[in-house]
Amino acid sequence: MNFDELFGHLGQHTVDGLAKGSIYALVALGYTLVYGVLKLINFAHSEVFMVGTFAVLGTWSMLGATDNPGFGLMLVFLVAGLVGGALASGATAVAVERIAYKRLREMNAPPLIFLITAIGLSLVLSEAFGLWQGRLIVGMPTILPQEVLFTIGNTGVTNTQLLTVVAALVMMFALDQFINRTRYGRGVRAVAQNPDTAALMGVNKDRVIMLIFLLGGLLAGAAALLYAIRYGNTRFNVGFLLGLKAFTAAVLGGIGNLRGALLGGLLLGVVEVYAATLTSSNWEDVAAFVVLVVVLLFRPTGLLGESLGRARA
Repeated sequence: MNFDELFGHLGQHTVDGLAKGSIYALVALGYTLVYGVLKLINFAHSEVFMVGTFAVLGTWSMLGATDNPGFGLMLVFLVAGLVGGALASGATAVAVERIAYKRLREMNAPPLIFLITAIGLSLVLSEAFGLWQGRLIVGMPTILPQEVLFTIGNTGVTNTQLLTVVAALVMMFALDQFINRTRYGRGVRAVAQNPDTAALMGVNKDRVIMLIFLLGGLLAGAAALLYAIRYGNTRFNVGFLLGLKAFTAAVLGGIGNLRGALLGGLLLGVVEVYAATLTSSNWEDVAAFVVLVVVLLFRPTGLLGESLGRARA
């Protein structure tokens, strides 16, 4: 156990963990939105994120992006990558719901059928991209070179870390305000709380469901851009492990709770970095799921454990 390394650079490891966990949190919001309304685990959401990473890569390729562009071009590439990734992931999420889940809902299929369908869709999407893009890691241009912006004590905060954490917090705040303050958000909460009563009150359940898939997809696309900036590569199965951890984050924070997804993602990222520092990087994945098991043993509903339908600002 390397306690000296962990506590000697605790601030640095915490910052690293928060940046890593911010990506988990954004993807976890998609799981939470769908579960909060439909009580459905959409395991295909990990591949929605994967599509977003390839969309970011494709957008940059079309624009002729290269390593270390000037400030003006960097902003153009970042905005274009965000738009491309979000639109592709959003469209994929809506298509998944329209093609597969809508028909199952109309047939009143049991929850197990939805779960199997979600796993099947996940495999179909990943294997399709494996055939199309190949199975090797695909590199991306370094649009935002990493550099230390400021130092607090012995803790350095880089531009990519700051961008990742701030972007995740801003998008989480925007989503929270949308759900709790807007007319469409009230519709989402109404369907989550009681879909039959919401329908009697004039809420279009079908439109609400399409909206939550779209929102989850847009956030996954934003997470794809942040992932591309941080790691600089993608792969046909890049969503598998990350999606599993994002789902773990959602459950850890209290699946169905938007703020819980954010808390769970940030906490999971920090725990992983701490575990990798104490032992080795081979144990960070194990540590994430050990924490989940421990938390659920004592609090099965997660840390915040409040349903989307009862969320309040």
